[in-house]
Amino acid sequence: MAQWTSAMGSTQLARLLASQQAPPSGTGARRPPAYRALADGIRLLVLEGRVPVAARLPAERELAVALAVSRTTVAAAYEALRSEGFLESRRGAGSWTAVPAGNPLPARGLEPLPPEALGSMIDLGCAALPAPEPWLTRSVQGALEALPPYAHTHGDYPAGLPALREMLAERYTARGIPTMPEQIMVTTGAMGAIDAICHLFAGRGERIAVESPSYANILQLMREAGARLVPVAMAEGLTGWDMDRWRQVLRDAAPRLAYVVADFHNPTGALAGEDQRRQLVEAARSAGTVLVVDETMSELGLEPDLTMPRPVCGFDPAGSTVITVGSASKAFWAGMRIGWVRAAPDVIRSLVAARAYADLGTPVLEQLAVNWLLNTGGWEAAVDVRREQARENRDALVAAVRRELPGWEFEVPRGGLTLWVRTGGLSGSRLAEVGERVGVRVPSGPRFGVDGAFEGYVRLPFTVGGAVAEEAAVRLAAAARLVETGAGAGAEVAQPFVA
Repeated sequence: MAQWTSAMGSTQLARLLASQQAPPSGTGARRPPAYRALADGIRLLVLEGRVPVAARLPAERELAVALAVSRTTVAAAYEALRSEGFLESRRGAGSWTAVPAGNPLPARGLEPLPPEALGSMIDLGCAALPAPEPWLTRSVQGALEALPPYAHTHGDYPAGLPALREMLAERYTARGIPTMPEQIMVTTGAMGAIDAICHLFAGRGERIAVESPSYANILQLMREAGARLVPVAMAEGLTGWDMDRWRQVLRDAAPRLAYVVADFHNPTGALAGEDQRRQLVEAARSAGTVLVVDETMSELGLEPDLTMPRPVCGFDPAGSTVITVGSASKAFWAGMRIGWVRAAPDVIRSLVAARAYADLGTPVLEQLAVNWLLNTGGWEAAVDVRREQARENRDALVAAVRRELPGWEFEVPRGGLTLWVRTGGLSGSRLAEVGERVGVRVPSGPRFGVDGAFEGYVRLPFTVGGAVAEEAAVRLAAAARLVETGAGAGAEVAQPFVA
């Protein structure tokens, strides 16, 4: 019986291999034999998670044609991978990717580092900060006090607790967006909200337009739902969206959904202006595309003089085009898995009805904790703490990276939790691989792109500050030197595969 669970086409694999950038010339690195470079390129794709474990690879002859190399080169590369434990084969079943015993499976998203590993590893993989105390403890205590009446019920609230829905509606109304509780559904985090929206609006094979780059975990969620992702490049710098490209994609591809982060975009930190928001809503409405707007970063403006643009849903008064997603995870704490959807009442009813076949509802205690925060002023106080933490961490990380890695390029965002860094021509995938060996975990650019884009980038979140930020930059610089010289994994991984 075959051991593979998915298949990788020769054209797709060739495209992924071609996306791997070479280190800059003049570093003294030797170019390995073609078979060795090909084996290393495939191994790196597996370690990065861009080629899944247990994926059937193309036949030797087929891949040789796609890469314009000899079949002998491919055969030797496969044999090298088998000897290292990254490939398994069976006569009649083909060859499929694997990982050697003792190696962790590659993360397909941006999973948090296990707590037991935090002592030796600086984790820059997850853009989340510790809880803002004492507000977490106080909110849970307040939730426990409010719990007894709910304990006498069945506890299932598919649309969310009425009190929390009303409070969230009032907050949108206070922002100038008149909202009724019937327009709110409480979810299990923003991921739960977007998963529900994708299942309702975009069946398998449907097109979804996404910013390029975009949030890695959402991209993976959409891929696994069977969506066909259509990337739309961001404008240069931190200036938001390229509206000409958006209009073209919406007109030509006619995607069923479009997913955007208007406020302190993840990963770039860009903030879309009001005119861009208005134009995107108009273009989506004309194309018949439902615009899903992720507002999870909207309260994390880090500059005191920053005036936030009007919410995107404010340009859709009829509520027919924009669905807004919010969450407590970024502004408050990732462990508080409370998110919400704001949409037209008929959309909310459809989402609630579909929930009977998903998670049924969101935990009551956590909803009561968020409701306590919003009712008592604790939310604003906690978010102030969060902004101060993020601002201090951002400034420390920026200073440390500029000192230790002066050739790396980035713009400093005015909010959010992430820094999008161009790595001076180095492979982000290799930096991620070598970084873990020197004690720093960093996600590479391709995680945030479609089909291998952004190899020359990494994302650095503002999750550490002070001496830890300085040490993180020192370790990143050490990883960069190893990648430049090819010493990170021996001379055999000094260069990417080049046909």
